[in-house]
Amino acid sequence: MAVPKYTRAIVCGVPGSLPANAQRLEEPDEPIDLEKARQQHSHYVETLKKLGLRVTHIETDEAYPDCVFVADTAVCVRNTALIPNMGHESRRGEVKRIKSALTEMGFDIICMKEPAFLDAGDVLFTGREFFVGLSSRTNKEGIDALAKAFPDFSVSSIKVRKHLHLQSIITMAGDDLIVVGGSPMASEAWVELESKAKFKYRKVVTPEDRAANVLYVNGTLVHEPAKDIPGSISVFQGLPGPKMELDNSELSKADGSLTCCCLLLQ
Repeated sequence: MAVPKYTRAIVCGVPGSLPANAQRLEEPDEPIDLEKARQQHSHYVETLKKLGLRVTHIETDEAYPDCVFVADTAVCVRNTALIPNMGHESRRGEVKRIKSALTEMGFDIICMKEPAFLDAGDVLFTGREFFVGLSSRTNKEGIDALAKAFPDFSVSSIKVRKHLHLQSIITMAGDDLIVVGGSPMASEAWVELESKAKFKYRKVVTPEDRAANVLYVNGTLVHEPAKDIPGSISVFQGLPGPKMELDNSELSKADGSLTCCCLLLQ
């Protein structure tokens, strides 16, 4: 089985409360430009449509500054959706609207309960197996709950250091191709992943960690533009297949990566 083919995506707009109240690891050098963030997000949504996805919009909720990062709120494989107990308390209310939307779409819903915690940004699904980041947002109980929800797939934990999520430094860039950031932390995560993997994967390394977060959708690789990943752009240019660029400069100031802003559905 290869990386899943996707037909739909769920997105949520950028709330006005994001610039001041986003839950990030560090304060950015420059504040988030809200209008620019919304313009970039609109382009993001249009790109998903160009990739053939039917897009469902979840209403923005000012009470949840991070609600634009909708990918953290569910793990969906085939017709099953795991609704996690999210790692940061301020974000846990975000899952209510996602649960409702997925229920209406006909997904079988499984809800995670304490003491399990998990952000779906820690979940890398290769189409064959799961790798899940053991991070500040995801604990062992959360990983165990995911394994129980998807018993047909192997689940391996991967330690995440000094980054928000596993997908901050490792993502799928092809059916058996994984892109890995160039930092020692990313390299350590890859070594652990490779040692635990039940299948063989090819690896490509980007000098900048942020460049390692890409969207791979139905054969097209979506990555950040050269201005934001100057040391890594040649890596993507050297890969075969169609590619697209998406500017994510504003949401990246809130630790938001390309994978964060859509929940992809099969």
